[in-house]
Amino acid sequence: MSSSPIRSESGEPSARPAHTIEAVDAIAGFDRGTLDRARLSRDPRFDGKFFIAVTSTGIYCRPICPSPTSNVANVTYYATAAAAAEAGFRPCLRCRPEAAPGTPAWLGTSAVVRRALRLIQEGYLDEASVDALAASVGVGPRHLHRLFVQHVGASPIIVAQTRRLHFAKRLLDESDLLMTEIALAAGFGSLRRFNHAFRKTYGRAPREMRRLRRGGLTASAREGVVLRLAFRPPYDWPYVRAFLARRAVPGVERVDERGYARTVAVGDRHALVCVRPLDREHALELRVRGASPDALLQFSSTARRVFDLAADPARIAAAFRSDPLLGPLVRRRPGLRIAGVWDPFECAVRCVLGQPAGVEASCALTARLVQRTGRPIDGAVDGLTHLFPSAAELKAADLEGVGITGSRATALRALADAVAEGTLDFGAPAEEVTARLEALPGFGASSAACVALRALGEPDAFPAADLDLRRIAAAGAMPLTTSALEERAEAWRPWRGYAAFHLSAVACPALHPDGATSGIRRPHLTLSPGRA
Repeated sequence: MSSSPIRSESGEPSARPAHTIEAVDAIAGFDRGTLDRARLSRDPRFDGKFFIAVTSTGIYCRPICPSPTSNVANVTYYATAAAAAEAGFRPCLRCRPEAAPGTPAWLGTSAVVRRALRLIQEGYLDEASVDALAASVGVGPRHLHRLFVQHVGASPIIVAQTRRLHFAKRLLDESDLLMTEIALAAGFGSLRRFNHAFRKTYGRAPREMRRLRRGGLTASAREGVVLRLAFRPPYDWPYVRAFLARRAVPGVERVDERGYARTVAVGDRHALVCVRPLDREHALELRVRGASPDALLQFSSTARRVFDLAADPARIAAAFRSDPLLGPLVRRRPGLRIAGVWDPFECAVRCVLGQPAGVEASCALTARLVQRTGRPIDGAVDGLTHLFPSAAELKAADLEGVGITGSRATALRALADAVAEGTLDFGAPAEEVTARLEALPGFGASSAACVALRALGEPDAFPAADLDLRRIAAAGAMPLTTSALEERAEAWRPWRGYAAFHLSAVACPALHPDGATSGIRRPHLTLSPGRA
């Protein structure tokens, strides 16, 4: 007599995992007992920090899964969704692991793995091989595989495929894109390959899965594609919005009570991006209009970086809790995030224009530069009229009459030349990018660190030479020297970027919608670029 099919907690039929890897008894500092308690609590603060695989069903879930809890003897923990997939488990259709916040464990891995993961997130393996990926990070393919298994629990290929499949599943649930458009958006070369990979992972064809969807943020073609971007609470949206609003470039960005919106170049065309918080959800809404399907995955990844959605606020708070300077600040703003810049080149330009001007003067100057050198868009709406100039456009531009000093113009041309000629690659490791920036005119260590922090997503980047940071850290005494602040900040690794933002939040009452202050003296801190 045949046995009944195995079913997941959501009632869907499932196959047992084809193979398993060694059970994980400690993830991100959590021992097995802590992982068990976190699983039972369903606390959203643990969402994405680890994944729960159930050997009796062959399914892996998020810690917040609403399904009945499984017998502890049948539970195995994995640090990443890719590791659970590598072990042969299928994603739960009820809690949707593809919708979890980014895995913060990746932020603490080796430098080689972090660099490779960043390239994978940017779509490197959609077109190149693992051998090429290994060469780009300076190791052999076998060693890269060993590092990934050690730190991520899965091979680079599985990480890339999990990324593509998870994004495809989100588009199935949250958009009305055609199947061919979803296959293209998720980085599959053909609809046949997409259907095969999806059926192998989910046990159903994509069309069948779409018929089962429980509703999402669908929009009409005119409104564009709408996606949820999850985060771990708390999230200080009012501060992030105020920070970005103060630095918004007229014509390119709009920040108001509706959220953040901007123009983005997509080849010879343009797209409009809008981000806003969702009521009663631990998520932001990303709305993209005018982009081709193959750009959507990169847009989603960029938005997650700009709004720092992979951050683990509980872990960061624990690191700063006992610090006499940062402890009170973190308790006051536990949900503070590093507000980023959409494009690294744009961030670097704004760094140049922001020195030594203040934020308001820098934004006005940047707006004039955009009007002179940026491409106007068709169908301007809500004050969004131009694209930020590319390196090639800025290199060829006439900057006379814009109001830029000769030294700044020289610095902008040197920056544009370096990017256009390929001697400065923002896709390179962060330390290489900052070193090359510091070699250019108009850049110092602080401005280069700001590019790493706000445009490359480096949480440990720290502009120690910034005068305002040195004043704040001195807590009323004479400003610390750069070396003294660097020494002081060693205790804040690997989250020095968050320390910089907490210190900067003290300085500007305009960025405190609730009127909260720290009691520490508040000089005019600007935090480049803009000085951004």
